Amino acid sequence: MPALFDPITIREVTIANRVWMSPMCMYAAQPQPEEAGLAKDFHYAHYAARAAGGAGLILLEATAVMANGRISPWDLGIWDDRHIPALARVARGIRDNGAIPAIQLAHAGRKASDRRPTRIDPGEAEQDEQDYAAYSWQPVAPSAEAFPDYRVPHELTHAEIAEVVQAFAEGARRADAAGFDVVEIHAAHGYLLHQFLSPIANKRTDAYGGSLEHRARIVLEVIDAVRAVWPGEKPVFMRISMTDWVEEHPDDQRESWTLSQSVQLANWAYARGVDLIDASSGAIDRTPIPTDQDYQTAKAAQLNAQTDCLVGAVGRIDTPERAQAFVAEGKADAVFLGRPFLREPSWANQAAVALGAAPRYLEQYARAV
Repeated sequence: MPALFDPITIREVTIANRVWMSPMCMYAAQPQPEEAGLAKDFHYAHYAARAAGGAGLILLEATAVMANGRISPWDLGIWDDRHIPALARVARGIRDNGAIPAIQLAHAGRKASDRRPTRIDPGEAEQDEQDYAAYSWQPVAPSAEAFPDYRVPHELTHAEIAEVVQAFAEGARRADAAGFDVVEIHAAHGYLLHQFLSPIANKRTDAYGGSLEHRARIVLEVIDAVRAVWPGEKPVFMRISMTDWVEEHPDDQRESWTLSQSVQLANWAYARGVDLIDASSGAIDRTPIPTDQDYQTAKAAQLNAQTDCLVGAVGRIDTPERAQAFVAEGKADAVFLGRPFLREPSWANQAAVALGAAPRYLEQYARAV
């Protein structure tokens, strides 16, 4: 079995190790229309630092393929060619510091147009509220079903669904132009593609609702559209929520998205050119989620055992030994880490030292490793 610091080649992209940075929203873009969605100096420094710290792959945060697909007015965007130069700078910073640059293509659907997390500085919070009032918008969704405490979304028409699919393709084209080696389709965490998948959010009775095949239709259309423009030698990942966590609550009788459906979706996706499933969970509703350490990674191991697609595990993987075990025992092909990389940009190099592997440090940092 491969070990955590063994390289992995997916299509024609070789990644130096299996310690990868998970996409995490930074809410650091500007909301004003002339600046909306543009990557800033912060993004360059943030991602380049984690690359220099030894991560094999850096996956940029949810980057909106349409302006109305941002989680908040402060999100990154890739819906316009004007976003390409700033994103290209971030991709170069990641590559120059030794990691593979990847980007998550996203549409937030009914969870769009939210406020960004509360700021520590009261003055900034007040300005944020003013900006939110000025630049927020009505979200869209498969059905006019609001996420709890959010505004009611506009139900997408067939023509608008086609526009969303095309927007993902255009986002992939721009990602390639910006120099990214991997794109990830975001179909998790209660955002638009997950909303179509889950009967909790999808109440449609047409070709995009009802049966599993119909609910998955837009996801498969997005995969086909992305693969049509994305270079064949470059991998496509897809993040999914393996469960809505309703099936784990016997007292909740709602029809929901389940692990068995995730296995079927992963197999369909693999047949269409998705190379790796980024296996997360939840967030379609405010359903309670377990707190044990294996709450999510155990399901990733089950998914890995039932599909030919590569699988990345994520969630409460916070020690080198735990990360090593998942890969070495064949439970996952790679691990995604979030908070550990926020706490320590050099987590990967420190893990390599702890496990007796060779860290991938820059010459300038050798004295500290």
